[in-house]
Amino acid sequence: MTIAKIVGSNSHVDYIARVIDELDTSKPPDADDYGFSTFVSVPIDESKIIGVVYNSMLMNPDYANYGPRLSPTPELGTFSPDFINEQGCLIGILLLGSIDKSGTVLQGVPNRVIPAGMDVVKCDLETVTKFHADSDGGLQIHYYSQVISHAGNFAAPLLESVIERLSNGCSDSDAKRLAVLKQNLTWQRTVGGMRL
Repeated sequence: MTIAKIVGSNSHVDYIARVIDELDTSKPPDADDYGFSTFVSVPIDESKIIGVVYNSMLMNPDYANYGPRLSPTPELGTFSPDFINEQGCLIGILLLGSIDKSGTVLQGVPNRVIPAGMDVVKCDLETVTKFHADSDGGLQIHYYSQVISHAGNFAAPLLESVIERLSNGCSDSDAKRLAVLKQNLTWQRTVGGMRL
């Protein structure tokens, strides 16, 4: 399901996408489809760049527009057919890796640059599982340090949310490894909060 379109970037791994709305499609995505820690992909050629939603921003150019209005908002479409509602929602996407056309998973900084206008698709459970499976079928999260480096204040809550999602349905040994990661995050947040 397409949920957004790429409109810009802050860095090679930090992209901005505009959530599609009623002007773009007859069935726009629900708020849950682009919520915090939702895994997404950007199909390029026959591969997929995988990322996660880690931030959101509201766009409202009308906020400071206090000038007189010639007609009420519901009638603007009739009296001003060229009027476009520029309000919207932007989401920040942190890139985590890629899945190439042969199915090979790379976790880390993708080598591709994503052009503006590309579709952002919500990942299904199968894609998320494939992206996190190593060659032995175990769980891998090699992008952990990448999230810590690039997600700023959202790094710990993002990783905790990802760990929570991945914990459902994984093996006992992987669940124990995830529990250790979560304890480590909790400890870092506690000790980090005590610094003067």
